[in-house]
Amino acid sequence: MAIDKRVQSAADGIGPVKDGAVVMVSGFGGAGFANILQDSLLEIGPRDITLVANSATHPFSHTHKLVEAGLVAKVIVTAARGRGSDLSPFELLWRDGKIELECVPQGSFSERIRAGGAGIPAFFTPPGYGTDLCAGKEVREFNGRPHVLETAITGDLALIRGDRGDRYGNVSFRFTQMNFGHAMATACGHTVAEVREALDEAMPQEEVQLPGVYVNSVVAVGGEP
Repeated sequence: MAIDKRVQSAADGIGPVKDGAVVMVSGFGGAGFANILQDSLLEIGPRDITLVANSATHPFSHTHKLVEAGLVAKVIVTAARGRGSDLSPFELLWRDGKIELECVPQGSFSERIRAGGAGIPAFFTPPGYGTDLCAGKEVREFNGRPHVLETAITGDLALIRGDRGDRYGNVSFRFTQMNFGHAMATACGHTVAEVREALDEAMPQEEVQLPGVYVNSVVAVGGEP
């Protein structure tokens, strides 16, 4: 049977999601937000998920919809503050003890996910030493500098945004759109890529930035190139 990982809808690509799942969502700044997939996850409605994303409050990302709907029990993020003077829905829930927050230095965040995909259980790194972010974590000194032990992050589901995909699941990105998408795809058991365009044939090898071996489903959603 010929391989064809293209699906007709975001829901078809995601499939059932168990309560308590660890869900990773790509996005950084204004690029690479898998919002159509997030909207579909909202409709599926798994409860008590752990959301792994760069930010839980970015206005361009629909992570805030998942939080507001009460689907998220915990977030692992690098930024948790809203942009306005008023508290965001996430901040209100966190203040009231209704959601758990694990805030991680951005470099450590990225490397923890990459390590998860590479099968590395933990590593030592300098960022965060001496701050509340790393309170209670093991510390060792290397070459006269303290390093903090960080554990890998792995997940059940990765929702990523790319520019183009093909029938084999290969994905290419546009510039910053890539952000955490590649690492998240390697670290999760099931990966869905929403893309602007899905190709009938294999894309040229030199254009592949995320090999299809890490991608379970590709859904074309259109959008700007």
